[in-house]
Amino acid sequence: MSIIFPPSLRPGDAVAIVSPASAVNPDYINGAATHLRQWGFRPVVAPHAGGTEGSYSASTDNRLADLKAVLLNPEVRAVLCSRGGYGCVHLLPELATLPLEADPKWLIGFSDVSALHALMQSKRIASIHGSMAKALALHDDDFEPNRRLRAILSGGGIDPLEWAGSEYNRPGVARGRLVGGNLAVLQALISTPYDLLGLSDTILFIEDIAEPIYKVERIIYQLRLSGALNRVAGLIIGQFTDYRPDRNFASMEQMLDNALVGVECPVSFGAPIGHIDNNMPVVEGLQCTLEVSPARSRLIPS
Repeated sequence: MSIIFPPSLRPGDAVAIVSPASAVNPDYINGAATHLRQWGFRPVVAPHAGGTEGSYSASTDNRLADLKAVLLNPEVRAVLCSRGGYGCVHLLPELATLPLEADPKWLIGFSDVSALHALMQSKRIASIHGSMAKALALHDDDFEPNRRLRAILSGGGIDPLEWAGSEYNRPGVARGRLVGGNLAVLQALISTPYDLLGLSDTILFIEDIAEPIYKVERIIYQLRLSGALNRVAGLIIGQFTDYRPDRNFASMEQMLDNALVGVECPVSFGAPIGHIDNNMPVVEGLQCTLEVSPARSRLIPS
């Protein structure tokens, strides 16, 4: 599968800030815009980015209008989602009709934005799974996720990502196209045109927040029973946060180790990807090599 990589940004290029799902603190939008100016880019805040309508930033029609406008604007070279939450799925049917391949631009975000990354993969366009407006607003460029994001956008390269080993690691080497995101969001897209779970020759990464252990286990068994986990080349377990131990498992990692018995591909636990402060950006669609050992894991652009 040939992947289209959006062009690197140049000084003065426009970066749009949109809120495709839940409402966000406007201070984060303003802080992100300030940071983008410091990088030499021109922030363009979508009309409804700082709004509120129920739990959303705006109505479905207005969120869709904002995103369509920036995706079709030739001056905009990257689209920064302000936050996730819930609501991106509402936009998929209309966005899928747009000729995004004709003028690809970087899409940035995570959590519920995983639905938009899945859309981009269906269009064969690379995108950046990474932190959003809050990280840019609260941290300077000494913050590693911000430094890496700037390098990707500016054509400074995609650095290998390395993290500490885990007792649960399944050692090995895998090569494939990197895809993934929030597990609950991706599970809701199974059997749709945006299904990323279980694609052959991929390295799949997953993360989630506030999901009970048994619900994550249920999804893992769905992937096992469907054969999805037998098709992936490698599996990266990111951060599963804000959950409680239950009567069956002391941790999410313990459950996942048990649920993945029989899965033969390399599996790495503890990747710095997910709902954590130090959420590292990774490029979806990038061909990578995953090296897993008991002592460490490395994700290396091929």
